[in-house]
Amino acid sequence: MKKAEEFALIAKRPITPILFWGRSYFYVFLEDGMKRIKDIYERLISNISSVIFGKEGVVRYLFATFLSEGHVLLEDVPGTGKTMLARAFSGSLGLSFKRIQFTPDLLPQDLTGLFIYNQKEHEFSFYRGPIFTDILLADEINRATPKTQSALLEAMGEGQVTVEGKKFDLSKDFFVVATQNPIEYEGTFPLPEAQLDRFMIRTSVGYPDKIQEMEMMRSQYRGHPIHDIKQIVDKEEILYCKERIKDVYIDSTIEAYIVDIVDRTRLSSELSLGVSPRGTLSLVKIARALAAIDGRDHVLPDDVKEAVIPVLSHRLILKPETKLKRRTSKDILEDILQSTDIKLA
Repeated sequence: MKKAEEFALIAKRPITPILFWGRSYFYVFLEDGMKRIKDIYERLISNISSVIFGKEGVVRYLFATFLSEGHVLLEDVPGTGKTMLARAFSGSLGLSFKRIQFTPDLLPQDLTGLFIYNQKEHEFSFYRGPIFTDILLADEINRATPKTQSALLEAMGEGQVTVEGKKFDLSKDFFVVATQNPIEYEGTFPLPEAQLDRFMIRTSVGYPDKIQEMEMMRSQYRGHPIHDIKQIVDKEEILYCKERIKDVYIDSTIEAYIVDIVDRTRLSSELSLGVSPRGTLSLVKIARALAAIDGRDHVLPDDVKEAVIPVLSHRLILKPETKLKRRTSKDILEDILQSTDIKLA
């Protein structure tokens, strides 16, 4: 995007009136609040980097999704640090953390909890499952049966669970970090489209480069650094960040750009199913969160472009002939981005 066009978008952002000494008004941009979010994010990166080396991009997506009140799916081979990343993230935020190892014999009540008869009280008492936490690591989610996988749907979508007709609210900071082995691995059950669509972002951790792997080895000679992780963000700062990203300005030009991208997935001859309306909303939320993380109070086209593949790729269903050509959802989205213009008003 040209600098003049970018400036035109920035100039259209709103300014906020603030009462000064009870009489006159002066106007300020929202950007000062966004700089505070950027500072919090940089502290988070610095803290997590003592445990996970060279994965700033993944932490960026995790934080953006957490602030947007969504959930993340990490798809990667075993041993790349997905569990340590989730633990370091929760420890840095000072939030409660629980991990569930998904297996074929795992039952829905193993997640949600169940009612057990209390002989002393002569009544049934509800025993909460591990889903009652702030950050839940659903490890190897695609090793569980579809019935157990679906137990997460209500929790992820509505922030509550229903057990024997009774509803129980989850934490306001409830955040699922699910890990998934590549579908080609044996003993896996592919996640259904309805559940994939519940994840705001799908990304991967990936292998470290040689220098990062050497740093990782050296850091663990005397013990794992995860045990020394410190809380660097408090509850008030988390709430502040979640509220302030709702103030990030998104111009109608950017809104139209997002809708054009989504519409092209629905019209693509290579796809059986395009992006859902939930996907559109997720793309808007992540673009606003990324802008705030960068210290801006307005969304730029680059924020949308950065978010398109992690937010939309897992929501597409390719036609069989597309798969035969070895085309991926990432390839299709990259082509759409190349061919979709931003139409300035």
